[in-house]
Amino acid sequence: MNCQNCGAGLVPGAKFCGACGATVAAAQAAPPPPPPPQQQPQYQPAAGGGIRIDDDARGEGRGYSYEILHQPSFALAVVQLAAEQSILAEAGAMVSMSANVELQSQMKGGLMGALKRAVGGESAFVSTFTARGGPGEVTFAPGSPGDIAGIEMRNQLFFVQSSSYLAGDASLQVDTRWGGAKSFFGGEGLFVLQVSGTGLLLLSSFGAIHRKRLAAGERYVVDTGHLVAWEGTTQYTLRKAAAGFFRSMVSGEGIVAEFSGPGEILIQTRNLAALAGLLKPFFPTQGGGGSGFNIDFG
Repeated sequence: MNCQNCGAGLVPGAKFCGACGATVAAAQAAPPPPPPPQQQPQYQPAAGGGIRIDDDARGEGRGYSYEILHQPSFALAVVQLAAEQSILAEAGAMVSMSANVELQSQMKGGLMGALKRAVGGESAFVSTFTARGGPGEVTFAPGSPGDIAGIEMRNQLFFVQSSSYLAGDASLQVDTRWGGAKSFFGGEGLFVLQVSGTGLLLLSSFGAIHRKRLAAGERYVVDTGHLVAWEGTTQYTLRKAAAGFFRSMVSGEGIVAEFSGPGEILIQTRNLAALAGLLKPFFPTQGGGGSGFNIDFG
């Protein structure tokens, strides 16, 4: 910085010029303000949009309240039902319930609906829990260690991997949709669940759940084995992880899903198929040869 009167160099923070004695202007003494940081595009969900997951893992709806405990490794969903209120769940999801809760299992959607659910990787039967004669409690948990997300849907549409659906409000519309050949080559089956309506949706994951928000036009790639659910506003295509089929296979990723915003994606931090692959060498083979455990009970 130089003196405006004589042009001599100034000491940082000086109030007077050492050469001519002139007063240094305040504008010269103060360093220029830093430029404002560039604003990153933010995802702004439309009215009624976005994935609503309560930060305190509890909430309430029409005739029920819920709380999710022991997150994120061994999550348990505790649902309190008002008298004569019901909640639907995947067969085998129940952990415990009050003695006055009535359980009914049926083929939702008739025979064709049951067949679609079966080929989509779900149970052909759906369990309905109803509190009879007074309030009741039902608890749910997935079969593998992981988290549970309680999503409060408001006239929305989500796509869910069939293994991630745990339970939901009886008013929600849950349908098995044809995913086309792209889902088949992704290794995730030919079908995904389409969930729509208003009410509580309980989703499970293997590992913790990571949320990713995409702005309009923003692209993001997810390994298909880590997908839990995504908004209906989000478009996706399946492709090879790397250029060329061989490079994609040796990378260990294979096929990935490329999403395009706006919308949100729920991602599980662990892959059950990858864990099965790691454990396979430790299982005893049918013929008794190879690696594995040799247990002698004699």
